[in-house]
Amino acid sequence: MSENTNTTKRRSAIRIMGSLIGLVKPLLHIMLAAIILGTLGYLCAIFLTILAGQVVVHGLLTGVAGMIVSVDNMWLVLTPVKTIITVMIVIAVLRGILHYMEQYCNHFIAFKLLAIIRHKVFAALRKLCPAKLEGRDKGNLISIITTDIELLEVFYAHTISPIAIATLTSIIMVIFIGRYHWLAGLFALAAYLIVGVAIPMWNGKRGSQKGMEFRTNFGELNSFVLDSLRGLDETIQYGQGEKRKEQMSERSKNLAGMQESLSKMEGSQRSFTNMVILLASFGMLALTIWLYDKGAMGFEGILTCTIAMMGSFGPVVALSSLSNNLNQTLASGERVLSLLEETPLVEEIPGDVETSADRGAGSEESADYAFAGAEAENVTFAYGEETILENYSLKLQPGKITGIHGASGSGKSTLLKLLMRFWDVQDGSVSVDGTDVRKIPTKHLRDMESYVTQETHLFHDSIANNIAIAKPGASREEIMEAAKKASIHDFIMTLPKGYDTEVGELGDTLSGGEKQRIGIARAFLHECPLILLDEPTSNLDSLNEGIILKSLKESAKKKTVVLVSHRVSTMNVADVVYEMENGRIS
Repeated sequence: MSENTNTTKRRSAIRIMGSLIGLVKPLLHIMLAAIILGTLGYLCAIFLTILAGQVVVHGLLTGVAGMIVSVDNMWLVLTPVKTIITVMIVIAVLRGILHYMEQYCNHFIAFKLLAIIRHKVFAALRKLCPAKLEGRDKGNLISIITTDIELLEVFYAHTISPIAIATLTSIIMVIFIGRYHWLAGLFALAAYLIVGVAIPMWNGKRGSQKGMEFRTNFGELNSFVLDSLRGLDETIQYGQGEKRKEQMSERSKNLAGMQESLSKMEGSQRSFTNMVILLASFGMLALTIWLYDKGAMGFEGILTCTIAMMGSFGPVVALSSLSNNLNQTLASGERVLSLLEETPLVEEIPGDVETSADRGAGSEESADYAFAGAEAENVTFAYGEETILENYSLKLQPGKITGIHGASGSGKSTLLKLLMRFWDVQDGSVSVDGTDVRKIPTKHLRDMESYVTQETHLFHDSIANNIAIAKPGASREEIMEAAKKASIHDFIMTLPKGYDTEVGELGDTLSGGEKQRIGIARAFLHECPLILLDEPTSNLDSLNEGIILKSLKESAKKKTVVLVSHRVSTMNVADVVYEMENGRIS
C-alpha cells in the first residue's frame, strides 16, 4: 500500500489535524462543552493558589509583624479571611467536578469517533476490493485498522480540546496579570507562547519523520509476524526456524531503537519545558519586584502575579507534552486518512434498477427465464505494464457449460474477474445478460453471478453459516441440498456437531478439498443464472469431482456455467471447450 506505507508524510501536521478535526462536526456541541468545562476547571485550579496568596496578603494588610504594605485591590482589606477560604473550598470541589465532566466529554467524543472512523475504513476497504487490495501488505492493513485508529483516541481525547483550553486559559490569565501592569501581562504571554507553541513546534518538527518511520516499521513487523504464523509448517519442515527467529529479533531491535530515540526526544523536551517554566516564574518575580521599586505595582501585585505565573502553566504544559505522542498520532492519522482518501480502481455503481437476469435469479420462474448469457468483445486488459488479454472475444451461450482450458498464466482467471467486474477492461467490453457490466448496478451484478475461486476462504464460524453467506436467511434444508450437490454433505454428517461444527480460523481444521467443496456449495446455494468456476476440482479426487460435475451438468439446464480448469477430465462435462494461450482463445 504505497500511499500508506510511505515513510514521508504527504501533508503537513496542520493539514492532518484539520482533516481529523473535520470528523468532529457531528459531535461539535459536546466538544464545545468539553472546552468550556476544561477552561473553567483549569481556572479553578489556578485561582485556588492565587486565593491562597491573597490570604497571605490579607494577613499582612491587617498588620502581621507590624508590616505596612501598599495594595492594588482594596477589596482585600474588606473581605474576611473566612470568606476567601470558603470560596477556595468551593473552587476546589468545582475543580474536581469540572475535570471529571471534561474528561467524560472528551472520551465520549473519542470513542464515538473511533467507531465512526472504523466504519469509514471498512467501507473504504470494501470499495477498494479486490483490485487495489490484491497483493497488498495485510499486516500493514491490520495495523491501520487496529493500532493506528486506536492512537487517534489520543488526538480526540487529549489534543483538540487541550489546544482550545490552553488558548482560552492563557488569554484569560494574560488579561488578569495585565491588570496589575501591562509589562507583566506581556511577559506572561511570551512565556505561554514559548511553552505552548514554540517548544511543541520544535519538538514536533524534529520528531515527525521518526514518528512516521516508527508507525510504518510497526506495521511491517505485524506483517512479518502474520506471515511467519501462516507459514509455520513450512518453516519447521525446512528448518528455517532459527533464521526466521533472527529476522524477527532484528526487526524488533530496530523498532525498539526507534522507540528509544523517540523516548529520548520526549525526555529532552520535558527537561527543556521545565527549565523554561522555572525561568519564567523567577522572571516574573524579578519583573514585578522591579515594577514595585519603580512604584508601578503594589506588594500584592508581586505576590499575585508570581503565583499566577507559577500556577497557570498547566494548560500549556499539557499542550507542550502533546508533541511527544503527537508525532506518532499524526503519522497514524496520515495513514488512516490516506486509506480513506484512496480511490478505487473500479467504482461501484449504485442503484436499485433490476436487470432482466436479476428478476429471474433465484425464483421459481428461473426455468422459463431467458438469460442472454455473457460476452467478452475485443477485450484488452493489463495488470500494470503486463498485458494479459489482447483483443480477446468470447461468447458464453446461456444454458450451457463453457469450458476454458489452458496453462497457468494464460488469462483464464482474469477473464472470470472481468466478468465479476473486479477490474475494468482497458479496451473493448464485457457484458452480462446483454448489458455492459460497467452499467449494471454492482449489487445486482453480484446477485446474477456466483464465483468460486481457487482458494476458498472460510470464516471462523460453523459450516452451516459458512455456506449460508451465499444466501442470507437460507433454511437448513437449502444448505443441506447445496452441500449434497457439492459432495460435502456426507462428510459433514460424520462430524460430531454436523453442520454446527466450527471450522476454525481460516478453515484450518478442514483439508483443501473440503474447503473447496464448501465453496462450491455456496455457488449452488446462491441461485443465480451465471456460475463462474475457477479450478473448482483442483483439490478433489476423481470420485468427488465426478459427483460435482454431474450436479453442474444438471444445473446447467437452468444456468450458464463457465468452467476454468487445466484438467482435461474436468473439461469432459463442458458443452464447448476453448483453449486459451497467452490471452488468446481457440
